[in-house]
Amino acid sequence: MIENIEKIEIIKTIDIIKQDVINTRNKIMYNANRELINMYFRMGKNISENTKYGNNFILILSKSLKLEFPNSTGFSERNLWRMKAFYEQYKDFLILPQAVAELPWTHNYILLEKVKDRNKRIWYAEECLKNGWSKTVLVHQIELGLYERKKLSNKFTNFNQNIELKNNSDLANEIIKDPYIFELEGLKKNYVEKDLEEHMVTKIRDVLLELGKVFCFIGNQYKISTDNQDYYIDMLFYHLDLRCYIVVELKATEFKPEYIGQLGFYVTAVDKILKKEQDNQTIGLLLCKEKDKLSVEWALDFISVPIGVASYNVINKVQKDILDKLPTEQDINMYIDIKNE
Repeated sequence: MIENIEKIEIIKTIDIIKQDVINTRNKIMYNANRELINMYFRMGKNISENTKYGNNFILILSKSLKLEFPNSTGFSERNLWRMKAFYEQYKDFLILPQAVAELPWTHNYILLEKVKDRNKRIWYAEECLKNGWSKTVLVHQIELGLYERKKLSNKFTNFNQNIELKNNSDLANEIIKDPYIFELEGLKKNYVEKDLEEHMVTKIRDVLLELGKVFCFIGNQYKISTDNQDYYIDMLFYHLDLRCYIVVELKATEFKPEYIGQLGFYVTAVDKILKKEQDNQTIGLLLCKEKDKLSVEWALDFISVPIGVASYNVINKVQKDILDKLPTEQDINMYIDIKNE
């Protein structure tokens, strides 16, 4: 018995040491990246302030740095031009925006080349850092217009009126996009709700990427029962930040007011059956092919549980992959640079 206790204590001690190593490595990597970004910013400043020497200055600087630091990467002419652009984009700030300073350089120059508006670029940097996007996912989100769909779209919800906690209603509104874009392979043209749901479950990782990092999938066709009747929720999620269940109903048609009543019933049922004391109010999300503004607004005013309504688009991934096979010259250059640096 004593030996077993000692073994457990040894394992715990080893785990503590391992975690300390991991945490220290992460801090070192974090600090190293931040220092690198700040160095590139300073190099960009020097380059920008010496443009009087003409374009040859960057060529000479590149060659000189490569000779002086033969084992270092990142001193190509293209990368030095990026540093200049990087400085000129953020030189108005006393210090670099936190998200920009903490992102890897590759992410930063992807943002520089693909997002011209600075405020929009900083927003993408913040989202990228918060969600831990790879460079591939970052490019994907930019191409799908996440900023426009999440920040600029008109959002149809009654969260402000029906979610008790102000912080939660603000966060709930923030997570809504319009339209949602689901990339689903092999979905037939004239699909019905069942087809859409089955394809979404099959590609649940892609769906979760579109919904958001903190959505946890619980199940589809989730059964809830009264004394004499069974009901089936299309898709049920749990949101880790909001700490609440989210009921998602899918409609392969345009919005109809009666859909709100059905979803409201499911939201109430989940509150009654699944919600625990530590959970916040359940939220409903209705996804339709199309919606009429006034119909949605009137229907939402009629109901007292928190519901959001959004449209969605489906991209057949097979068709998209074919279209994406021919990259642009910019994509080719970016890919070469990513591989070399």
